[in-house]
Amino acid sequence: MSSDFEAYEQDFGTLTAEITNKIGRIPKLAGEEKTQLVLNVDKQLEEVRELLEQMDLEIREIPIQSRGMYNSRLKSYKQEMEKLEKDFKRSRIAYSDEVRNELLGDDASSSESQRAHLLDNTERLERSSRRLEAGYQIAVETEQVGQEILSNLHSDREKIQRSRDRLRETDANLGKSSRILTGMLRRIIQNRILVFILGAILFLTIVLAIYFNLRGH
Repeated sequence: MSSDFEAYEQDFGTLTAEITNKIGRIPKLAGEEKTQLVLNVDKQLEEVRELLEQMDLEIREIPIQSRGMYNSRLKSYKQEMEKLEKDFKRSRIAYSDEVRNELLGDDASSSESQRAHLLDNTERLERSSRRLEAGYQIAVETEQVGQEILSNLHSDREKIQRSRDRLRETDANLGKSSRILTGMLRRIIQNRILVFILGAILFLTIVLAIYFNLRGH
C-alpha cells in the first residue's frame, strides 16, 4: 500500500511542478492562447484533486500505527494544492506589465485598481461559499439526526404497543383463570355441603334404626 502512496506522490510532484510553471506563464498571455492555457491548468488541477483522493483512500488501508506519517504528508500536499488554486485564480485575471500596457495603454493604472477590486470580491465570494457549504453540511447532519430520532421514536412506539398487547393478553388470561378458580371453589363448597347433608341423613337414619330396634325389644 505504501508503494502505491509513493507512486501517487511522484505523480503529484510532477503535476504540481507543471502547474506552477504554467500559472507563472498565464499573466504573460492574452486572448485565445491564455484561455487554452487556463483550461489546461484547470484540467490538471482536477487530476491533482483525484490524486489527493487516491492518497486518502490508500492511507485508510495502511495499519493505524503507520498512518500518522502519511497523514502529515497528505496534509502538506493539500495545503500546497490550496496555494496552487489561489495562485491560479489570481493568474487568470492578472496580466504582465507588457501585456497590460498593450491592451489598456493609459488605462493600466485603472485596470490594476479594478483587478484588486475583483480579487477582493472573489475572496468574499469564496468566504460566502464556504459559509454556505458549512451551513448546508450542518443542515444535512441535523436532518440525519432528526431522522434517527424519528426512527427511534417509531421503534419505541412499537415496543410500547407490543407491551400493551401483552398486558391485555395477560389481563384476559388472569380474568379467565379467576373465573375458573371461582367455579372450582364453588363446586368444592357445594360438594362439602352435599357430603355434610348426606352424613347428617346417614347419622339420623342410624339413630332412628337403633331407637326403633331398642323399642321393639
